[in-house]
Amino acid sequence: LSLCGCQAERRKSDAELGLNPTQAFGRRVFDANCARCHEPYSKHGLHGPSLHNLYKKQYLPSGQPANDERITWTILHGRAKMPAFDGTLSERQIDALLAYLKTL
Repeated sequence: LSLCGCQAERRKSDAELGLNPTQAFGRRVFDANCARCHEPYSKHGLHGPSLHNLYKKQYLPSGQPANDERITWTILHGRAKMPAFDGTLSERQIDALLAYLKTL
């Protein structure tokens, strides 16, 4: 079966990405809660902005600094169309998610 014109790449494994156990757990948290709206490795967003190079930028799309404090606040409280995850994600899940986001 040929998929002519399809540009989809095979998803890399945690090992291929060099993720440690915390980052790999954060990737699973991302997949379950964030992936439907945010692209991790593409510059194109879905319903929300791409998170590619999130920590390599000085500012978030909102204009806030790209640091743990502001990203955690956004995860917990939401923003615009993004729902709040306070009470949904544990502190361990958020810490792992931040560790994963730093690898993007």
